[in-house]
Amino acid sequence: MATKRRKIPRYGTVEINGSTYYKTYVENLDGKRTILYGKTREELYDKELDALERIDSATFRRKSPTVAEYCEKWLLMQSAHVRTTTLTDYTSKVRRHIISELGDKRIAEVTPDDIQLALVSVSSKSASVYKSVVILYKSIFRAALESRVIDENPTVHITPKGGGIPQKEKPALTDSQVERLLDAVRGLPPYVFIMLGLYAGLRREEILALQWDSVYLDTPAPYLTVRRAWHTEHNRPVILSELKTKAAERNIPLPVCLVDCLREAQKTSTAEYVVANRDGDPLSYTQFKRLWQYVVTRTTKERAYYRYEDGKRVKHTVTPVLGEKAAHNGKVVYSLDFEVTPHLLRHTYITNLIHSSVDPKTVQYLAGHESSKITMDIYAKVKYNRPDELVVALGNIFSQWDN
Repeated sequence: MATKRRKIPRYGTVEINGSTYYKTYVENLDGKRTILYGKTREELYDKELDALERIDSATFRRKSPTVAEYCEKWLLMQSAHVRTTTLTDYTSKVRRHIISELGDKRIAEVTPDDIQLALVSVSSKSASVYKSVVILYKSIFRAALESRVIDENPTVHITPKGGGIPQKEKPALTDSQVERLLDAVRGLPPYVFIMLGLYAGLRREEILALQWDSVYLDTPAPYLTVRRAWHTEHNRPVILSELKTKAAERNIPLPVCLVDCLREAQKTSTAEYVVANRDGDPLSYTQFKRLWQYVVTRTTKERAYYRYEDGKRVKHTVTPVLGEKAAHNGKVVYSLDFEVTPHLLRHTYITNLIHSSVDPKTVQYLAGHESSKITMDIYAKVKYNRPDELVVALGNIFSQWDN
C-alpha cells in the first residue's frame, strides 16, 4: 500500500553564498515576522510547522488566566455544591496559600517547581493544613486541565505526605484538672460552654448554635439534640441547619450535673440560644474569643503585652505564678497550670466514654464521627495507653490459659 504524500506548500527561493535555499516567514501575535530557510521544501515545511506550534503555545499561555483569576472562578464553581462553611474554609486557604504565592502568574506557565516553592511557607503550618492546601492545588489544576485551560497538570507528582508539622494530641484533662477548671470559671460566662463540652462532648460550633428548643430537661431521660452549627463570616455569626456530616446530627443523653447546670442557666435566660451575647444573639467570633479569655487569663501560661513608654511600643512578658492574683485584676487568680482549648473539652468527654467501657459504635454515635476509623484511632490511643490496666487484663487472660 502506497504511503500518502503530504502536500508541501510552494515556497520562494533565495541565493545565499552561491547556494539556493527555500524561504518563507511566520508571524507571531505581535505581528513580528521570523524568516525561515531550508535546503529542501520538506525541511522548510517542518521548520514552519515547528515555529507555528511554538507561536500557538506562546499565544495560549498569554491568553490563559492568571492563577488568581482561575482560583476565584474555581471557588465560584464550588459554591454551587459545597456547604457554606466548607466554601469559607476553601476560600481562606486558596487566598492565603495559593493566590498570595502564585496569583499574578499565568496558570498555563506554572511549573511543578513553582508549586513546590509556594508550599515551603505552608510547611511551617500543621500537617492537616499542609495536606488540605495540597489537595486544593491538585483540585484546581485538575479542573483547569479538564477545561483545557492548561495543557499539562504541574501537580501530578506533588503529594501531601510528610509535609507540615505533625500535631500531638493533648492528653485529656484528668478528674482533678476538670474540677479545678470548673472551680475557676464557676459563675463566669464560659461556665455553661465548658460544661457542654465536658459532659456532652459538643464541638465549639455545636455549642454556640445550641438553642433551648433542642434541650429536653423534663423528660424521664434528659437529652439534647444536635441539629445546628455555628460559624462566622466577617465576624458575624451564621447559624446553619446543615451540619458538617450526617453523623453530626444526634441525640445526647445528659448526666445529672449537666442537667442541673442547664436548669440554672435556663431560669435566667431570655435568649433562644443557650450560650448567647447580651442581646440574646449567637456570639460573633470576637465575642467568643472574649468569652474564652476568662479561661486563658487564669492559666500560668507565659504571655506578652505591649505598652508605650517614652513614645515607643515596648513588649513586656509575664510569667504567672500558680495561686497568685493577677497584678492588674485582683479578681483573677492563676489557678490553672495546664492549657485548655475548646477541643480538649470534647476530647476529655470521648476519653471518659472509652475509659467507662462504652463500646466503640456508641462512642462513634455520641461523638458524631462520620468515620469509624476516627473513633477507632482515638479508641486505640486511649484504651491501650494505660499499662496498669493492660497488665491486669492480660494477667486474667493468661491465668485462664494456664487452667
